[in-house]
Amino acid sequence: MPDTREASPLPSELLGDAAVVIPVAGSVGTPTTTAAIRAIATAITTAALPTVLDVVPSPDRVTVCYDLTSTSNLADLQATLERLASTATAGDIPRVSTRHEVPVCYGDAAGPDLDDVCLHCELDRATLIERHTAVDYLVTAVGFTPGFAYLGGLPSSMHVPRRATPRPHVPAGSVGIGGSQTGVYPCASPGGWQLIGHTQTAFFDPTASPPALCAVGDRIRFVDATATSAPQLPPRAAAVPASPQTVRQPTLTVLSPGLLTSVQDLGRPGYRSCGVTPGGAADPAAAAIANRLVGNPPDAALLEITLAGPTLRIDRDARIALTGARFPGLDSWRPHEVAAGSTLTLGHATHGCRGYLAIAGGLEVPRVLGSRSTHLAAGFGGLAGRPLIAGDQLAVGPCPTPATDARWSLSPDLLPLPEQPTRLRFLPTGFASPETICCGVPYEVTARSNRMGLRLSGPAINAAGDGISKAVLPGTVQLPPDGQPILLLGDCQTIGGYPVVGHVASVDLRLAAQLRPGESVLFEPSTLAEAQSAWHQQQRALARIATCITDRWPYSHA
Repeated sequence: MPDTREASPLPSELLGDAAVVIPVAGSVGTPTTTAAIRAIATAITTAALPTVLDVVPSPDRVTVCYDLTSTSNLADLQATLERLASTATAGDIPRVSTRHEVPVCYGDAAGPDLDDVCLHCELDRATLIERHTAVDYLVTAVGFTPGFAYLGGLPSSMHVPRRATPRPHVPAGSVGIGGSQTGVYPCASPGGWQLIGHTQTAFFDPTASPPALCAVGDRIRFVDATATSAPQLPPRAAAVPASPQTVRQPTLTVLSPGLLTSVQDLGRPGYRSCGVTPGGAADPAAAAIANRLVGNPPDAALLEITLAGPTLRIDRDARIALTGARFPGLDSWRPHEVAAGSTLTLGHATHGCRGYLAIAGGLEVPRVLGSRSTHLAAGFGGLAGRPLIAGDQLAVGPCPTPATDARWSLSPDLLPLPEQPTRLRFLPTGFASPETICCGVPYEVTARSNRMGLRLSGPAINAAGDGISKAVLPGTVQLPPDGQPILLLGDCQTIGGYPVVGHVASVDLRLAAQLRPGESVLFEPSTLAEAQSAWHQQQRALARIATCITDRWPYSHA
């Protein structure tokens, strides 16, 4: 029997120091609750509040990410959001949605686990396919990866455990079952679901508007197309092209790419509801200062360099600057005039993890969803959606004419790199108390860390979550089954199901992004007021740095 209870919003809660959560009462995953969540998210998005960056609906709540810098009164923002939520759910909630029919080629090369699933469920192929295509699945959330739709309604007779060992590569368009869920992998990624088929339907297209096929509240019906569709992968499921990219008038040529060098800017907020994290530079403060040092606006595209730097040929006269991690090949925190034909070899970082190399005029790569940054997981943005490789060439925009010489520098101490152990301000949440994780015991950064998050090793923490997927943010500290914390960074997923013990204050995320494998962190309890005060203090310091640079370079962007 369907759930007929009206879902009503509860008073809002805070998620770290950068988001407000509006929980929604009612049974999770039901049409009534999902309709209420969609209505709330639509009402807040339509209101276009100037301080709101993203609205993320998930199975039992709506999460609203706000701009810390422009939010002067958080209590007023919460009151406004609560009022919008209450208005959106007053009376009958309209069930506005779209029904998508998704043709699926089941089995064989397209679904290598289909026979194993049949064996587990004690069903023959025809019956299993019939049951999988007999349901209108309800989209209860979109996230994890761009365009990934969480679907409710899989019959219990088809519930199967995830694979014991996840595949390192699942092609885009793969249709799978994992536990009580079914769904489609929109992008090529690792995955542990049992693959039963493949679809040519694109669930995510960064060139489309909106980029995600589905929204919360939509319905999906799978259609058996095995007899009419060739079991082949669509072009978008192929590996990202690895051939070098060339431009007509390059300014930079990559001779050696280093460990991981990618094009980044300050990110693409506004698309979390489609599963797209803002991303951008992991240390945005360092990136903004590098741009200012060469006269660019702070959000110009530049290179993010991880641990081992590239070797670059400068093909035209250029002005460059390096901030963030220290590299022996170039003095940091000052502009350099470089002659055409010069070769720059940065070498291995001596302190910090990520450096930012800006060039006057900014890197000219296409904007995708409003940003030039590289989304490595989904393979779009930047240069062909991937890290740089040898032979790549990059064009640069018009370079401002210098007004004075460049024989000056700023002190790197204005934006310090992590000391050991690095102390991160921590806002506990849920079941967690400061003693749970902020016990003064260091956690070590492991080699499995990347732009998505820092995987930490230390005292295991026991936590039992409710299994409901919820919005997560950079700074969220999750607990996987092994009890070893994961501190999410800028490329983290938008929704996750692991228990959350708290959040690192936004002001300290740039420090977290500069931590190297083998270094350690200490979580220190903080209050919201302390975290916000530290954030605003950092913003005032960055403004003073910008003023200092503008005084030196009159053409520099304010």
